[in-house]
Amino acid sequence: MEREVRGADGRQWKVTGQMEWRHPLQLDEFEHDVSGGNTPGVVISSFLVLFVVMLFLWRPEAVMTPAWLLLGLVLVVVFFPARWLLRRPWTLMAETKGDDEEHPPERWVGVVRGVVQVRQDAATTARNIEVYSQPSGDGPLQPVD
Repeated sequence: MEREVRGADGRQWKVTGQMEWRHPLQLDEFEHDVSGGNTPGVVISSFLVLFVVMLFLWRPEAVMTPAWLLLGLVLVVVFFPARWLLRRPWTLMAETKGDDEEHPPERWVGVVRGVVQVRQDAATTARNIEVYSQPSGDGPLQPVD
């Protein structure tokens, strides 16, 4: 995701967002700091798939499986991978090249979790740049040297 924005002072800013496949070090969420990596998710997913397979292998021939049960099982199996994909952390960055001594180069970086949230924060950041000539310090972005 990339967006060009012209600030109120005339500087050209580039607002970019990039999905991270690994958790960035800036993420200060405790539960991710102490997690055991991908192993718990793989083990639980394996047990869930094994349960679904055994449910269909051990059923008697005379039992009819309703379509809503199949749909429910598919939704349960697909829910957690879809949630994992939609809640990936994104690195959101706003940067500009310096024009002169009055306007030095600036770079603001932050981490946002989720596709919807990163789009909202990118739009808010772009609006703040258009109105105030820089991103808001109250948002997820912080200035970087």
